[in-house]
Amino acid sequence: MFYFLPLLLVLYYLLPGKFILLRNVFLILASYVFYVWLNPWFAVLLFGVSLIHYLLSILMARSKSNRSKLPVMTISVIVNLGVLGFFKYFVFLQENLNYVLRAFGSEVLPVLKVAWLVGVSFYTFKILSYMIDVYRGAPPARSFFDFGCYVSFFPQILSGPIQRYGTIDAKSQQVPTFAEQLVCRTHSLDKFSYGAALFILGFAKKILLANVVAKVADAVFAAEAPGSLDAWFGAAAYTFQLYFDFSAYSEMAIGLGLMLGFECPRNFNAPYLSISITDFWRRWHISLSSWFRDYLYIPLGGNRNGIGRSYFNLVVVFLLCGLWHGASWTFIIWGTYHGILLVIERFLDRKTLYHALPRPVQVLFTFLLIMIGWVFFRSVTISGAWQYLTVMFLPSKAQGGSVLLGAEIYTRGNVLIMIICAFLTFQSLQAFDWAKTITLPKVIILIVLFCVSIMIMFAQSFSSFLYFQF
Repeated sequence: MFYFLPLLLVLYYLLPGKFILLRNVFLILASYVFYVWLNPWFAVLLFGVSLIHYLLSILMARSKSNRSKLPVMTISVIVNLGVLGFFKYFVFLQENLNYVLRAFGSEVLPVLKVAWLVGVSFYTFKILSYMIDVYRGAPPARSFFDFGCYVSFFPQILSGPIQRYGTIDAKSQQVPTFAEQLVCRTHSLDKFSYGAALFILGFAKKILLANVVAKVADAVFAAEAPGSLDAWFGAAAYTFQLYFDFSAYSEMAIGLGLMLGFECPRNFNAPYLSISITDFWRRWHISLSSWFRDYLYIPLGGNRNGIGRSYFNLVVVFLLCGLWHGASWTFIIWGTYHGILLVIERFLDRKTLYHALPRPVQVLFTFLLIMIGWVFFRSVTISGAWQYLTVMFLPSKAQGGSVLLGAEIYTRGNVLIMIICAFLTFQSLQAFDWAKTITLPKVIILIVLFCVSIMIMFAQSFSSFLYFQF
């Protein structure tokens, strides 16, 4: 924010606008510098994976039939999922294998630790969507520069959104494809201002809201024996933390893209105002949910092969969605939980009195179901999640050292921030909409928010974005 971004913007706009390829090459170099900052070896792997898939896409595009494309597509899937599987799930598989060996009395194997590759979940899915689209007949990238810019684009590489290369999600906002914007994109003061406003709002949400409620959630989930009220307060804090943290990153990423002339569909749309789990997944992490729908659920058959098969497809898709979030059984349980809820909703359809209830009641009930799911998402172990939920639903008082927990979490500042989070969560006007028109009062608000956020940031301990770990 103080070195990389200002220098990048100055150099980017000093380049002649008519030489769009030159600007694209500059963005590739800047994105790799950004990624090298984490670890140089990460950038080497990113370049290698990008080059392999670009060459495979050219080879596949030259094939005249799906039969000849299939081997190339198979190689692409193996390479892509191989990278994702090794860096994200190898340790998990070793640990579970040792558990089985131990159960049968065998000697366990030494666990080989693998460095966590930040952003691998996101850029592998971007590459997969590109390759599948080419397999289906979409044209490949014009050059490796175009494809390299798409894969490494620094605002999106760490935590998305998972923007597609040459196709548009039919249910998302109709922005130009990334491929089209690589060829021709507009740069204007209005677009830059919109992007800067989104970036500041996201930055403020992260620093002023997400980081504050994170301390509450961390304290409660780490407590040995919290009371029921503490458990509910901690679950609500994590529910708000996850939303404001991840939506903040998405808004900052989309805002940075706009400042460079790139448009991207919104990734969140007031998800906690959902009236059902189905509605929730239309509003939460939209780029991921639409990815699973178009590249997994529909190819599995969707709802075309009968009700039973559609239920099976839903559970499988969300089980894999949970696994995508992390190599842990708690994530698998969380994904399966959402899949089962979606099956129940489809089975009941509109035959119950639930749909006749007032909308606020439906919103609160859906919010409760989502919060229960987040307990699994946050917990380290399945037993820990069950223990936490037991405390939530069976009234109990704090015990032992947890008696002092209330003094830590129920401070005036924490309660005030929780109230602000609840207010912002349960109203329809989102940052994406608020920032579209910039007026003088909004400029003043943004400047104040930015300055306060910077001051608070220096007073806080370091807190990375939650989705960096996924």
